[in-house]
Amino acid sequence: MRRRAGRRTPGTGGGEAARGRSVCVGAARGRSVWARGRVCAACAVPTAGLLAFHRAVPNSVGRLGSLLEVFLPWLGLLVLALFGVALLRRSATALVALLLPAAAWTYHFGGLFLPGVKPGGHDLMVVQHNVSDENPDPAGTARALAAAGPDLIGLQELVPPALPVYERTLAAAYPYHAVSGTVGLWSKHPLTGVRPLDVKPQGVPGPWNRGMRAVVRTPRGELAAYVAHLPSVRVGASGLASSRRDESAGLLGRAVAAEEVGAVVLLGDLNGTVDDRGLAPLTSRMNAAERGFAFSFPAGFPLARIDQVMARSATVDHIRALPATGSDHLPVAARITLHPRA
Repeated sequence: MRRRAGRRTPGTGGGEAARGRSVCVGAARGRSVWARGRVCAACAVPTAGLLAFHRAVPNSVGRLGSLLEVFLPWLGLLVLALFGVALLRRSATALVALLLPAAAWTYHFGGLFLPGVKPGGHDLMVVQHNVSDENPDPAGTARALAAAGPDLIGLQELVPPALPVYERTLAAAYPYHAVSGTVGLWSKHPLTGVRPLDVKPQGVPGPWNRGMRAVVRTPRGELAAYVAHLPSVRVGASGLASSRRDESAGLLGRAVAAEEVGAVVLLGDLNGTVDDRGLAPLTSRMNAAERGFAFSFPAGFPLARIDQVMARSATVDHIRALPATGSDHLPVAARITLHPRA
């Protein structure tokens, strides 16, 4: 009998060829998973570098380092966007590379999501708020702050027409208060040693009193309370203009360093985040909140927390933003635990 041309008998090369094609296809698919998404992976590496080594970004030109540090938490959105691209591309290379910025962001900011001390497990609750010199409802703002039940309230941008309204509205719940220039402190506990703080940078014309200090006699002992409003910063084509803010932060940092009372709490509109190296004279001497983001500015769409609660010989356990008032800032509330005295 004749065999038909091209016909293969069982057990000959046809099966081997099919298996060979299957192996080749599998190998090609395996290589494509690692070959795809290289651009995404290339973006992940510098993102991780910015998160981990943001201090290495120079401040000499346009204070780019400080500008990056103001918005540093938002790099997390870039990581999420790259993660989405990596999933769409089914890229193992990109997913592995994204472990670097994800780990850097989690290390830097992940702890802020953890719960703080249980309610009642702290010594003081404080509120910090820039009430705005254009606030149309100072009485409503004062009532909202008092409703949070803090022991201390630090305010900035207190203008003469509105000051009597705050004094009158807060008088019942806060019998002790002190005002210096445009900043003030309201307290449930007695105040002593009230004095202004000189945080005026050079070149600022006219009167400029935006800092004060007072000693609060709490049930746990004396606490030096500082209230401050540092100069504003501006973002323009040349970068971040923060030289006056930085100078004022240096003056305030020296005042804190010279404070003789052991425990200190600072309530302030510092016009900078705790990652901003321009606030290093303060962040190197005081600790900030261990839990909570509390973005406070601008009130309509908060992008950063520039209203700060910091402490020395005390722990800022948790910070949160309160509902909007008539100000362009959101109030922030923080729980404070005092350290035992030696």
